[in-house]
Amino acid sequence: MKAKIFNSLDTYAFTRWVLKWIAGSSLPPHWFYSRIPPKEERTKKAGKLTIEIVSHCWQYSRLLSYQLSSLLQHPVSQATIIMTVFYSEEDTATTNLLAFFSKKQPNNIVWNFQPIDTPLLFRRSIGRNMAARESSADWVWFTDCDMTFQENCLDSLANALQNRDDALVHPKIESKTEIYTNDDLVINNSLAEPQLMLVESDRFIPHEITRATGPLQITHGDVARSNGYCDDVECYQQPANHFQKATEDRVFRWLLETQGVAIDVDGVCRIQHINKGRYKPNSKSSLIRRNVRRLQSFIRR
Repeated sequence: MKAKIFNSLDTYAFTRWVLKWIAGSSLPPHWFYSRIPPKEERTKKAGKLTIEIVSHCWQYSRLLSYQLSSLLQHPVSQATIIMTVFYSEEDTATTNLLAFFSKKQPNNIVWNFQPIDTPLLFRRSIGRNMAARESSADWVWFTDCDMTFQENCLDSLANALQNRDDALVHPKIESKTEIYTNDDLVINNSLAEPQLMLVESDRFIPHEITRATGPLQITHGDVARSNGYCDDVECYQQPANHFQKATEDRVFRWLLETQGVAIDVDGVCRIQHINKGRYKPNSKSSLIRRNVRRLQSFIRR
């Protein structure tokens, strides 16, 4: 492993700030961090692929239920899906929900529910890195628990990934719900009782995607196992005392030296939501964020 950039600095916060700007520059990442495996060392796999989906959940059991329910609602036949969820046992609603789903055994779905210490969960890149390093899959899809996999999503993904050796790909189209208020899809973040949660497909509005954003990062398995998820970047592997904003997404793309290759995937559908589990419900930051998101949604119409 190469020496990590700015290790002598007193705080990881400044390192993250510097990396934010470096990641948007033309500086090659291999000046500071390990190279990814070259194309000739990445397996081009065909046939029935194994795809690992990596998600996190902290106080979002309602959204997670939408996600896991979509796997039951839309059976997969062309791939084996490993559904990895990182969570904390301190989050009782999520723990109960995963116990509920673990009793269901859909074809071609392997549940991989991973409890970790809460401070580790609070930095998303830690769980992503653990999953990447340990994955046996042909491809690893790093996503968030507000993503659902609607009709033909995972079968079309398996078809699009045949014989590919790209380091990073992403769907061309992501469909999203409107920003809902508390009288709609996301009444509150946690479920009182575990249950299946289904959403009608006509609620989603398609949007073109130009890069592999945080919930749409689909990585070649050989790259994931070799380099992890920002594994060399020490500041992104530190536990935290509250859930961290995911600023490492662009750093990950920079490390892979690509914005991602667009591929055709059906049914990639995300449930947008105003109330974030990582914020206190009535805090100033929560209220400001809610108003900004409403304004952004209005402008896009």
